[in-house]
Amino acid sequence: MRPPQDARMFWNRTRSLGVSLLAAGLLAGCAGEDGGVQSQKLSTITGRGKLICGVEGKLPGFSFVGPDGKYLGLDVDVCKAVAAAVLGDPEKVEYRDLNSSERFAALASGEVDLLSRNTTMTLSRDAAGGNGLSFAPTTFYDGQGVLVPVASGIKDLKGLAGKPICVESGTTTELNLADRMREQNIPYTPLKFQTSDQTFAAYLGDRCVAVTSDRSQLAGKRTSFPNPDAHTLLPVVMSKEPLTPATTNGDPAWADAVRWIVYGLMQAEESGITQANVDAKLAEAKANKNLADLRRFLGVEGDFGKQLGLPPDFVVKAVKAAGNYGEIFDRNVGPASALKLDRGLNRQWKDGGLIYSPPFR
Repeated sequence: MRPPQDARMFWNRTRSLGVSLLAAGLLAGCAGEDGGVQSQKLSTITGRGKLICGVEGKLPGFSFVGPDGKYLGLDVDVCKAVAAAVLGDPEKVEYRDLNSSERFAALASGEVDLLSRNTTMTLSRDAAGGNGLSFAPTTFYDGQGVLVPVASGIKDLKGLAGKPICVESGTTTELNLADRMREQNIPYTPLKFQTSDQTFAAYLGDRCVAVTSDRSQLAGKRTSFPNPDAHTLLPVVMSKEPLTPATTNGDPAWADAVRWIVYGLMQAEESGITQANVDAKLAEAKANKNLADLRRFLGVEGDFGKQLGLPPDFVVKAVKAAGNYGEIFDRNVGPASALKLDRGLNRQWKDGGLIYSPPFR
């Protein structure tokens, strides 16, 4: 027997109200008592007093240990910027070297807080039904290439027909190689290895006539070869490889904090704010109330830091620690580095590249 219409209307309204109250309660659960956000990961990091950052660890230009025993590289500078923004000190980072097969498990288990390790953003890695990662802005737009000995005389992929190619297993590289060679009907023998070190050691040991990976990784590894000039990159790009820092999708507030710290580095370059002048820009913002965009960006006014669970001046701290995105690029992989890579797609959007920060407003 159906209840009277008035009763049905009452229960429908009550149910709708209950759903609304439940949603409001869930949203309130994400907010702190001071109106800021609550993030379990942020609380864990601030409680232990250090950020645990997963890196490759042996890739020149991106993450490697310098002669003084300190970690260096573009990916390392991202870790430093995040540590500075969250903890106020870029040195409060513990680095964990992770190979390709270890990285996602380490992130999912909480062994590391952030993965800043030349990792390509893909659908399956981002999806909740896949690896369940939450990607920050891409910090290096790359593509897969092939490195061969100059003496081999190989000029293109067809020159690799019937030959062994070294590739790291468990990476997008392995699948891209198979796809491209299949498309061009080129037979080859993949020699698969668990780690990057094993892959490049096999190549240098003449177990294969070519090695394939991201072009930036090939350029970086080549700088450590006994005779770098004896090896050349083929003029081929086999894939899109947006290399992107990542967190898990289980803590959206932490993912947001990392995302906007990285955007802060990009926007700083666009705004002409550098490691050297950030203090002067901050003083200018404080002195001139008409500089609305600059005041918001540097945390002089507004509550963007609070909305992210970060200090108001989190951008200032990040830029002072690592420099803006352009400085990070140039120092580690650009003209001022051993790699001397061109900015290419990693130029600011105003210069024809893909580096673009949404508005801080």
